[in-house]
Amino acid sequence: MKICYIANLYPPNTLGGAEIIVEKCATRIAQEHDVIVITTSPDHEEHIIKEGNMTIYQINTTPLYPVYKQTENNGPKKVLWHLLDLYNAKTLQRIEEVVKKEEIELVHLNNYKGLSMSVFKIGKKLGIPLVFESHDFSLICPRANLIRGNNTLCTKRNPICDGYVKIQRKLLDNNVDLLISPSNFMIEKFHENGVFENTESTKIPLGVEIEKKHYTKSYDTINFTYIGSLGKHKGVHILIQAFKEIQDENIELNIYGKGYDEEEFRKMAENDERIKFHGYIANNELAEVYRKANMTVIPSICYDNSPMVIYESFSTATPTLASNIGGIPELVEDGYNGLLFQAESIEDIKNKIVYVINNKQILRQLEENAYESLPDDSINVMTERLLAEYEKLLNDKK
Repeated sequence: MKICYIANLYPPNTLGGAEIIVEKCATRIAQEHDVIVITTSPDHEEHIIKEGNMTIYQINTTPLYPVYKQTENNGPKKVLWHLLDLYNAKTLQRIEEVVKKEEIELVHLNNYKGLSMSVFKIGKKLGIPLVFESHDFSLICPRANLIRGNNTLCTKRNPICDGYVKIQRKLLDNNVDLLISPSNFMIEKFHENGVFENTESTKIPLGVEIEKKHYTKSYDTINFTYIGSLGKHKGVHILIQAFKEIQDENIELNIYGKGYDEEEFRKMAENDERIKFHGYIANNELAEVYRKANMTVIPSICYDNSPMVIYESFSTATPTLASNIGGIPELVEDGYNGLLFQAESIEDIKNKIVYVINNKQILRQLEENAYESLPDDSINVMTERLLAEYEKLLNDKK
């Protein structure tokens, strides 16, 4: 089988977890099949890179500035970037050239911003199956996270956003043969917005490459750990505020990551020595962080799809304290492998932390259940599911 993965970003050029997932899938599947990757260029030149038996095409068709510099640009230039990115014929032409040259049998499309909606046409144009794996809400929200500029959930689009989404929906047309998502929540959100209503959809949970290991934990000081983007949409300010209101010297909050609101969060926590910021954490250091953590915390106020942190936590027998929002409850079962609290509620998250402090014995059972919640070799389970779907689509085309 010859498969083409298309993603707007690919390591080492990353902004989030989606591109890491694409790399894991492509690398694992390339062990048995021919794989090429098409992504955007980090500069203004096209690059063709060989990695083992994989070929990575970094194409230079993105207007104005590279995708990975999105966070550095604002105002009119960013608006223009999004408008130009609605449909880019140059991108479609270059991808068509690569796919034909490499004799690709199936395309697996991931995040597409910077490549434009034109990429959705490649499957039908060349008569090959196109799989779309959704990692965010870009198709129904220009900001991709259904969060307004004031960090509140968007329940109704304004006229400008609505117009933008309608154009995307028209360009999407009926070009996807299979929609994949790690959560049913995301699939249902698309259906609510009139997207993929007649497209076959399936849920495939994510996999992780962290060695599955049941670590022995210490309970002398309860270690609550946050790993992720330091932005208000992730609810880090709510977590810090709740933590500060708890009078207990035998707890600590360790925060890993970077983001727009990092300085504000540091100021919030500067008088509390129990709250520690560690900056960016490399993938090869994650296992040690999870080993020390008694619970990971996901205080999101946005609709998280299927946070990789939960999968990684479970692989190390670390239960999760998380917002009851988005696709999170599909992974975290309250009282079984973690605890859930009402999103945006300082009081509720504080009560759950106090509950853990006063009932440390529950952590051992939560750890056991968290460990059992993730299959052995989960990355292989995920890729086998993907390959089964690919085979089914290719057989249907015969």
